[in-house]
This record gives sequence, C-alpha cells and structure tokens, in this order.
Amino acid sequence: MTYQEIHNAANGQLGPYCKNCPVCNGRACANMMPGPGSKYPGNVAARNYDKWQEICVNMDTLNPNAEPELGFSFGGRSFSAPIFAAPIGALDMHYGPKYKDQAYNTILVKAAYDYGVAALTGDGVNPEIMKSAVRDMAEVEGVGIPTIKPWNKEAVFEKLDYIREHNIFAAAMDVDGAGLPFLKAMNPNAGSKSVAEMREIIEYAGRPFIVKGIMTVAGAKKAVEAGAAGIVVSNHGGRVQGGTPATAEVLPAIAEAVKGQTVIFVDGGIRSGVDVFRAIALGADAVLIGRPILNSIYGSAEEGFKVYMDKIVGELKSTMQMCGAASLADITRDKVFLG
Repeated sequence: MTYQEIHNAANGQLGPYCKNCPVCNGRACANMMPGPGSKYPGNVAARNYDKWQEICVNMDTLNPNAEPELGFSFGGRSFSAPIFAAPIGALDMHYGPKYKDQAYNTILVKAAYDYGVAALTGDGVNPEIMKSAVRDMAEVEGVGIPTIKPWNKEAVFEKLDYIREHNIFAAAMDVDGAGLPFLKAMNPNAGSKSVAEMREIIEYAGRPFIVKGIMTVAGAKKAVEAGAAGIVVSNHGGRVQGGTPATAEVLPAIAEAVKGQTVIFVDGGIRSGVDVFRAIALGADAVLIGRPILNSIYGSAEEGFKVYMDKIVGELKSTMQMCGAASLADITRDKVFLG
C-alpha cells in the first residue's frame, strides 16, 4: 500500500474527535477533549506545527554525492534512524474504538523493533496497560521504552520493578502529566517531582531513563542533575497546559544549555523528514512522533507503520542530500535559516 492508501484506509477508523486530516496540524481538533485536541485556549498543537514550518533549510548541493547515514545511539543500543514513536494513551476514547491501548502497543512495539527504532508506550489508570507493553517489549529483546506517569513513589517503584524483571533496556516518565486530574487526586506525592525525588526514581530504575515534558532551560538542567540519560522537549501537545510556547521555540536554548550532557529528543508537531532535519539542526539528537504514526497504524497496522516510516526517513535523507549533510552530526545550526 502507498502512504495515501493507508491514510485513506484510516478514514472511518478514527473519530469522531480525530478528523484524520491530510496534515495533522492541530486545527480541526483544537479544544476537542476528549480527543486529540489542545487544552484551552486550544492553540498549542497548532503552534507546534506552525513553528517548524517557519524554519527554512539551507540548500547546498556542492558536496560529495553520498547516501546519508542516519544511525542513532541511545542507552548503549544502535538504531536505524533518530525517529522514535511517542507514547499515546486512552486510544479508544480519544481516537477511535478500533484499538484499545494494549492492542495498539502490541502492534507498535513490534513494528518499531522490526524497523530498527524504538517505541515509547503510555501508562494509564489501568496498570495492565503498562504491563502488557512491557511484555511486548520483552518479546523483542527488551527494545522499547515504557513511559510511567508521575504517580506516587510506591506506584512508580512497583512499575519499575516490573520493567526490571523483564529486562527492558530503558524507561521514561512523562512529568508533564503531573496536572492530570487522576494524579492530583492521588496521595501522597503524586504529580510534580523534586530533583531529589526524580534522582531517587532514576537510580532505582537502574537503566537509561528519559524525562519527558521539559520546556525550559531550568527544567532541562534539573533533569540532568537528577541523572536523566535523555530528555524530551515536549508540551504534551497542549493537552495538560494551554498557552505554552512551541517546542521548536524553546529547543535551541535548551540544547545550548545541556547538549552533550543528556540525549535530547523533541516532540510536538513534527510531520515530515524536513521537520526532523529542522529539529536536529536546532539541537535535538532525535525526535518523537505520535499522531501520524497512530493514524497509519489505524489505517494498516504494521504495514501502516513501515510505510509511514519509509516516507519520513526518505524525506529526511533527501533533505540531507540537498543540504550537504552526510550524517546526523553534519546537521548543524548553519543548515537552517531562521530569518
């Protein structure tokens, strides 16, 4: 199947909240919750998308004609591309009844592994959601990154015990989930984490740990202080807090502050290989992509994932060739035009 055929096949499988737009730009679903939309005032997902489009790439073809190298390393493992799947949860409520979280994650984890990348998976009130994803990862050499909500310490440690028992190579916490109502209602110590609390969690995990939901230089420095092997510059698409800047806007300062001290991922509004190039030029080491991957899986399961990844990897390689970047390390700030 072609990407367009897969996109068309997702029509009728998604909804009523997700509109399966030709380009997922956050507009048709703004303020639509439940659904994939942003929290009031409903503009964060759209702002994420728009800010990447404002960045131009600098074309330069007076360079050796070579196949671009996309190899990316994290946590002692090598991957085929700097593009991981972002964690998404409550699928049947927000996106459509075709998949519940466990069934979706089973497809996603295996498809990502087969492609040579990794999937981050979500967490939820039902503890079986994370456990099921962990078991799926155990089937593919432990490749995957379960993402834990910022529950209280006891709940977090229980989940980490399960991850350790199944020898999963890395773990994550989406600290931007601290404002979710079910976490606010949980006592004690659910929600926001101090540096000391985060350090204790990371040390207990005993494996590379990613802190997702970093939107300031101060937050990035605190994550590094706590021992994070990776951070994700992410505003959760505006779902937990409206009125935030776009991830593309805060990424350069964060990269300037902590580049080389931790692996920098960025999430939010990345929809093409050109966007991946832009993100790396602004200081990211890799990106997360969520909604377009979800739509492709709704359209054609494992094949949908592969076809989407082929599309975005092909776009990234083409942009690298046209801009004189033979490897990811060559995608430097001078490769983009900021106006």
